[in-house]
Amino acid sequence: MSFLLKKEVFFVKFPILFPLVYLTVLYSFPIFETHLIFLTILILAETHFGATWPFFLDKVNVSYIKQKKIELIIIPILLSLFCIIGFFYFKNLFLLIFFAANMYHVTRQSYGIMNLYTKDPLEKTHYSNIIYLFNLLFFFIAFFRFYMPIIQEDSLLILNFLIILTMLAVFWFEFKKFSFSENFLTLITGVLIFYPVCFVANPVHAIIMGVTMHYSQYLYLTSKVISKRNNDNVLNKKSKIFSFLFVIIIYSLIMSILSIFGKNDSEFLKTLIFIPITGQMLHFYLDSQLWKFSEQHNRENILKYL
Repeated sequence: MSFLLKKEVFFVKFPILFPLVYLTVLYSFPIFETHLIFLTILILAETHFGATWPFFLDKVNVSYIKQKKIELIIIPILLSLFCIIGFFYFKNLFLLIFFAANMYHVTRQSYGIMNLYTKDPLEKTHYSNIIYLFNLLFFFIAFFRFYMPIIQEDSLLILNFLIILTMLAVFWFEFKKFSFSENFLTLITGVLIFYPVCFVANPVHAIIMGVTMHYSQYLYLTSKVISKRNNDNVLNKKSKIFSFLFVIIIYSLIMSILSIFGKNDSEFLKTLIFIPITGQMLHFYLDSQLWKFSEQHNRENILKYL
């Protein structure tokens, strides 16, 4: 099992330790639920959202941003306005749209990581279809548990039994067909990320618990790209990494505090959560542009460093 000690396996292909720690703390120390949520948001979630900005505003992207003004300036402004209006005028529908965008974004990253490491076309097709189908299934389970509560607590045992049985059958079939490899682990990761929607009572955990693996993947890959872009200049490389860490730490601190205000008694402070939500929506959109490898600019400035 020495392969699990490899950084890319631990942080990208199979970062299962993060949701396991979260799960253990949540059910072993339920009185610390709020602290767990806050620390996870602070250390992983908002740092990962914050990583978009130094990545997006890096000088290598300046000419690309000017060239793509509609996609990278106008649409983000309109998206920000939509988030503000949606949060204050049709909040329930907006939060459903936000959750759907979240799941789609995470699924696209799971697909992208699988696609990055898996070379066999047939294996790639199998794994991508499985990731999309399971995450679509988990979206509907979340919808019918938390938004339109048709799935009740007394049905969860049967639901989990059927889902686990299905996952094991699919994993066994893929294992027999393509054998065990690190790529097989990316499949398991891509499927398990949203499995918590099947058993957690609080929808916040459905968004955070398994998605800790997504955060880990993103932070590792963005830091890797930033580091390698400046590989020839040691001083510049250290400066870039320091700036990257400084930005995401400050961003995370501010946004985490605003997020936790959602539990405050003050109505004004509660509404401030729209700020980190808007930042997250911008992250979903901007990443869809920055990691679009059909664009030559992204292939030359991101893909080649992966």
